[in-house]
Amino acid sequence: MLFLHDAKHEVMEKVRLFDKTFRTFIPYGKISEAIDKVADKINSDFRGCEDIPVLLCVLNGSIMFTAELMRRLEFNCELVSVKLSSYQGTGSTGKVKQAMGLTADISGRRGIIIEDIVDTGNTIVELKRIMQENHVAESRVCTLLFKPDSYDKDIPLDYVAIEIPNDFIVGFGLDYNEIGRNLKDIYVLDGQ
Repeated sequence: MLFLHDAKHEVMEKVRLFDKTFRTFIPYGKISEAIDKVADKINSDFRGCEDIPVLLCVLNGSIMFTAELMRRLEFNCELVSVKLSSYQGTGSTGKVKQAMGLTADISGRRGIIIEDIVDTGNTIVELKRIMQENHVAESRVCTLLFKPDSYDKDIPLDYVAIEIPNDFIVGFGLDYNEIGRNLKDIYVLDGQ
């Protein structure tokens, strides 16, 4: 890892993953603040609920966000997972495939889809289909990162932590060919 100084004299870190170099884009402190704000909104919406909503963690990318978010929620909830994939290298294939089905029955329950990033919206369409097919009573969408310039679907996003430009990023659960998920900060492809 290299450490460089930007114009504001803040430390900027670079990491190398396979054949690409990435630079710090969103430090963990900013990520944590954004998660606090999203959790506050979800807590407000679900305060006093008597049912037990389901948090649908979309594997593998949403693991870190889901864990951080759950720690901040003030109501009982159940964690359920599903695994979808649509990325290869630094780009979306445009096709979403289900690699692992739901880990529990969600029929008749309220659910919150927890995504790491929403760009084109293809995965959200598939997740909403899965929720409907499994007879969920209500489903909402929560995402850590949102690329509004890429999103071309009509499905509303109920909880958005951070809006970002249409750049390729890694860290805090997001990967480049399955590495980089463990990075605490979020990094952008150097040169973007």
